[in-house]
Amino acid sequence: MRRVVKLSTYVPALVLMSGMLFAEQVHSAEEPLDPEVTTGVQTHQVVIGAQSMVVTANPHASNAADAMLKNGGSAMDAAIAAQLVLGLVEPQSSGIGGGAFLLHYSGPQKQLVTYDGREVAPAAAKPDRFLQDNGKPMKWIEALVGGRSVGVPGVVAMLEKAHKRHGKLPWTSLFTPAIELAEQGFEVSPRLAGLLSRRYNPGLTKIEPAASYFYPDGKPLQAGILLKNPEFAKTLRTIAAQGAKGFYQGEVATGIVNTVSNSPANPGDITEADLASYTPVIREPLCGPYRQYKVCGMGPPSSGGFAIIQLLALLQDFDMSGISTSDVQASHLFTQASRLAFADRDFYIADPDFIDVPTAKLLAPEYLKRRAVLIDSDKDIGRQKPGTPIQMNLAAGDTPELPSTSHVSIVDRWGNIVSMTSSIEMAFGSALMTGGFLLNNQLTDFSLAPSQGGSLVANAVAGGKRPRSSMAPMIVFDEKNSPLLIIGSPGGSRIIDYVAQTILSVLDGKVGVQYSINLPKITNRNDYTALEKGRWSEEAVNEFEKRGHVVKQQDLNSGLHGILKVKKGWQGGADLRREGLAIGH
Repeated sequence: MRRVVKLSTYVPALVLMSGMLFAEQVHSAEEPLDPEVTTGVQTHQVVIGAQSMVVTANPHASNAADAMLKNGGSAMDAAIAAQLVLGLVEPQSSGIGGGAFLLHYSGPQKQLVTYDGREVAPAAAKPDRFLQDNGKPMKWIEALVGGRSVGVPGVVAMLEKAHKRHGKLPWTSLFTPAIELAEQGFEVSPRLAGLLSRRYNPGLTKIEPAASYFYPDGKPLQAGILLKNPEFAKTLRTIAAQGAKGFYQGEVATGIVNTVSNSPANPGDITEADLASYTPVIREPLCGPYRQYKVCGMGPPSSGGFAIIQLLALLQDFDMSGISTSDVQASHLFTQASRLAFADRDFYIADPDFIDVPTAKLLAPEYLKRRAVLIDSDKDIGRQKPGTPIQMNLAAGDTPELPSTSHVSIVDRWGNIVSMTSSIEMAFGSALMTGGFLLNNQLTDFSLAPSQGGSLVANAVAGGKRPRSSMAPMIVFDEKNSPLLIIGSPGGSRIIDYVAQTILSVLDGKVGVQYSINLPKITNRNDYTALEKGRWSEEAVNEFEKRGHVVKQQDLNSGLHGILKVKKGWQGGADLRREGLAIGH
C-alpha cells in the first residue's frame, strides 16, 4: 500500500491504513502533542511503511525513489534516482556538480559502510588560494563565485561505486525519472522561486548560461511555471550509457574544465587530469555510544559525525528528556555541549589523508569526562577553547559553511538503508553552469586563511585535499544493534545541532521522528544561541538571557529527513521548512 505524506493539522501518532484509524506506539511511547511545540509551523501527519520508506527534500525525488523500490530496486537504487532528480528540481542545494557522504547498511549482512564522495581541490591548488595581494583572506561572498571555488565533483563516482556493491536494478534505469522530467519539464517549486527572487547568490544573475536559465528576460523564474532542461537530459544520457566515465572524461569533463578556466569571475584551474583521477573513498564508519544506543556517522573529512557523537557523549550524565518539549533547562545543556563540540571540531577536524586527526582521543571516555565538567547547568559558559587530548601545533581556521544541501533517508524491503547528504555548498554553488548542471563552490569550505599566528590551520587548502564538511548522515542502532533511526539535514555547520537535537528528542524524549523534526530549532556553534524565529516563547527567551546567553532569533531552515523504526514498520518524517515528502509501503 502506498503511503504519502499529506499537509494537514497535526494528528499525533495516527495512521490511516487499509481504511482503519489506529494509534501507533512510537518508539515504546505514544507521541505527545504539545501546543507550544507545534504553534507557528504547519506539520505533517505521521506516515508508516510496513516494509519500506523514502524521505527526500522534494516530491519529484521521493516519487522517483519510490518507483525504483516498486520495480524491485534496492535502497541504493532509489537513492541514486532521487539524487539525479534533486539536481534538476532543487539545483540550489545539490547535484552532479557537487559531492556527498553516504552511509549504507546491508540488512541481510548487517554491515555498515560509509562512502566519501566529497569534492577535492585540483592538483594546482595552493594554501594561499583565497588570499588577496595584501595577505588577507578574501571575503567569502567574493570567493564563492566563479572557478576558483570549484572542487572536483565527487557524487557521480561515489554513486557508481556504491551501486556496483549494493544496486539491484540496471544503472541506466535509474536515470529515467530525471531524464523524463528534464525533457518534459517540471513545475518550479515555491522554494526555488523564492530563492531566485531574493537573488541570494551574487553571481547567478551575471554569469551565463545560469543567468538565462534562472532569470529569463532578466526576471526570476516564477513558482508553478514549467521548466525544461534538455542540456541536463543530454548529460544524464551520457552518464547512463557510459557510467561515471561519461562524466569524468570526454565531452562533459571538457565542458567542466572550460567553464571553470574561462569563468568571468575568479577563473579556476581544474584540469581534465584532475577529473579523470577522482576516486571516491570507502571509509570506516565513525560510531560512539549514547546510553544504550550506538550512534554512527561519517568520519573525517566530515566533522558532522564526530561533533554529533561527541556532543551526545558530553550529555550522558544529564537528564535530556526535556529536549522534546523545548524545555529551557535541557535546551541550555544542549547549547553548552554544542559549544565544546564545535571548539574541538573547528580546531582538529580535516581531511585525514593530509592531517593526523586524533578522532579516537577526542572521543575517549576519560577525555569526554574532563570536557563535560566544563558544562554549567545554570549559566552559559561562553566561548570555549579546544581541548588538549594531544598537543598539536595547529590553529582554528576561518571557514564559512553555507546551508544549501540536501538529505535522503531510504529503507527498502530487505532492510537495506541509505542515509545520504549531498551538497554544492552555497545556494546555486559557484553560479557556473555546464551541461545543464551547476558546479559547486565547495573549496570555500577550506579555511580562507591557511594559518593563524604562525600555526597551520588543519583545514587549509592543498592540492588533492578534501575540504572539511559538516554534512552528517547518521544511523542510530538500538541496544540489540538493530537500526533504529536514519537521519540527516542540510544547514551548513548548523547541521550538527539540527541532527543532534532530533536524535536526543527521539532517544531521550521517546517521541516520533516527525514530532522531533517539527521542534523549534536551537543552535550554538560556540558563538551565540540562535533560536528559531517565532517558535520560542518570550518567557523562554528571557530565561536564556538570564542564564547569560547572547540570543538571536532568526530563521533556522533545517531540512531534516528521517526514518524511525516503530512496532508496525518504519515511520517517515519530512521537514516542512522545505518541501520534503515521505512515502512508505
